Amino acid sequence: MRAKALSWIKADWPAPDGLVAGCTTRAGGVSAGPYASLNLGWHVGDDPARVAENRRRFVAATGLAAEPAWLRQVHGNDVVDADPSTEREADGAVSVAGRETLGILTADCLPVLICSTGRREIAALHCGWRSLSAGIVARAVERLRSPRASLLAWLGPAISQPAFEVGDDVRDVFLAGVHNAAQCFEANARGRWQADLNGLARLYLAEAGIESVFGGGYCTREDGERFFSYRRDGTTGRMASFLGWTT
Repeated sequence: MRAKALSWIKADWPAPDGLVAGCTTRAGGVSAGPYASLNLGWHVGDDPARVAENRRRFVAATGLAAEPAWLRQVHGNDVVDADPSTEREADGAVSVAGRETLGILTADCLPVLICSTGRREIAALHCGWRSLSAGIVARAVERLRSPRASLLAWLGPAISQPAFEVGDDVRDVFLAGVHNAAQCFEANARGRWQADLNGLARLYLAEAGIESVFGGGYCTREDGERFFSYRRDGTTGRMASFLGWTT
């Protein structure tokens, strides 16, 4: 069987010239089994040599000037300055120097990418429900120097509301944390809630002053052809959502 070509989803936003951004799919790599085929995560049990080759292919296919400054993601709200030389423990990174490439690894959590239309400033956030409810969006925006009106956000593939069931504990955290959160939860027949992670992210982005929000609409759990999903498969690979400069 002929291997599929490496494919990735280009962010559909009016970003500045020279900025490339988007999210990989699971196609076009060399990993096998539950990691097939473009797994970009070191930490999930895949063969490190295969992950290294996948990352090389990813950078070549996207035209990025460098591999992203990856993070050791822990479902917290820490946001750090990008450091390509090491994987720092955090769930968000920013670059205000106009050089670094940023990357977030996900397999159901929501990746949020932010850029400025006026300066070479970018941010990448890993927004699972814990990070999102803990205020990671506001912490990232506070580190950027650009006026809020010049900031754009793009939401990458994540688990959709019909596939994301949570309990009262999760809903209560959001109801206490952001205005209008109740509209992002629908009761189900099991006495629990279907949570709209994309909708919640839009509320936090609006509170942080970002009204221009693009993307969303992809479900990682339901689209097994294109996406890894931890909730669907357990042992699985990771996609990368990324943004960086080509020059």
